[in-house]
Amino acid sequence: MNILLIDGQGGKIGKELTESILKRFPQVELTTVGTNTIATTNMIKGGSKNAATGENAVVVCSRNADIIVGPVGIVMADSLLGEVTPSMALAVSQSRATKILIPMNRCSILIAGVRTQSMGDIIDDVLSKISEIVD
Repeated sequence: MNILLIDGQGGKIGKELTESILKRFPQVELTTVGTNTIATTNMIKGGSKNAATGENAVVVCSRNADIIVGPVGIVMADSLLGEVTPSMALAVSQSRATKILIPMNRCSILIAGVRTQSMGDIIDDVLSKISEIVD
C-alpha cells in the first residue's frame, strides 16, 4: 500500500500526519511531497524517509499512489497561495488513488458544512479513513 502525503506552505499538518501515519501504519510505504522546501523539510522532521519537493514530484508520485492525502487545495490549480500548479492539481485529480482531502477553510477556499475542528480531530479522521482502506 503506497500512501502519498502532499502538503505546502509551512508543512505543519504534513509533519503531524507523517508522524501519525508512520506510527499507526508501519506496514505502508509513505512518500511525502512538499510544494516547497519548507513543507518537505518539516515532513522529513516528522519521520519521512521518502521525500521530494515540487511539481514533478507530485506528478510522478501521484501515478503510483494507492491513497493521496493532503489539504483540499491539492486538487485546485493555483491554491495554497499559488503553490499548487495546474499540472499538480491535474495529476492528483486524475490519479486512480483514493483521495483523502483535508478541509482547510483558507486561501480563498471555503467549504460549506465544514465546522472548525482541532488539528487532532482532523488527523484522527484522516487515520480512520486510511484504516478503512488499509485494514
